[in-house]
Amino acid sequence: MNGSTGIGKLPDVSVDANAGDIFSHLQMAAMVYGEAYTDDWALGMDIIYMNLKQDAEPRGEVLDGSLHAKQFAAEFNGFRKLLPWLDLGVGWRVNTLTASARVNTDSPEDLTVLNLTSKKTWVDPIIIARIQNPEGEKLLYQFRGDIGGFGVGSQFAWQIQAYVGYRFSKLFQLSGGYRIISMDYNKGSDSNRFLYDVNTSGPVVRLGFNF
Repeated sequence: MNGSTGIGKLPDVSVDANAGDIFSHLQMAAMVYGEAYTDDWALGMDIIYMNLKQDAEPRGEVLDGSLHAKQFAAEFNGFRKLLPWLDLGVGWRVNTLTASARVNTDSPEDLTVLNLTSKKTWVDPIIIARIQNPEGEKLLYQFRGDIGGFGVGSQFAWQIQAYVGYRFSKLFQLSGGYRIISMDYNKGSDSNRFLYDVNTSGPVVRLGFNF
């Protein structure tokens, strides 16, 4: 993950976390994609969830504490097959970011517990194009790109996915590749300002079932 975030009048914070940083603070994560299709049409749903936790180190009046950051995205899409290997589609992606902090402090007066939570949800319309192998082939490949936001939710959002794999049977398939999702969301002003301009990327291994 790399980019910048900002809340209210506070200075923007740079984000630069590699895969090792994320896994060391990972509580839970999941990606699930499902699709129903006919010869010419397809409907799909793509869900992403990530829960990160960072414990606070005792320092000064801070005794202990923790910071949780949760990211959830649910995409709903529809495709029309134009060629055996080319689909065009539209959809929308619901994004929710939640940050919560709990800090125990030993102030000069008494023991104080601080609980803070911030949550933001927005929806991005998207336009999608994908190239993939014709139905029925053993060797699998897919290249997918989308753009969206257009100021409705994010100022601009885009995504690229590329995979290759193999279908071992009518039921089971396995593929691997790379995925990058970019969102530039900047809404509000003064104390209500919320900025999330971050690219999330990395390798992906996909286990698929067909029925």
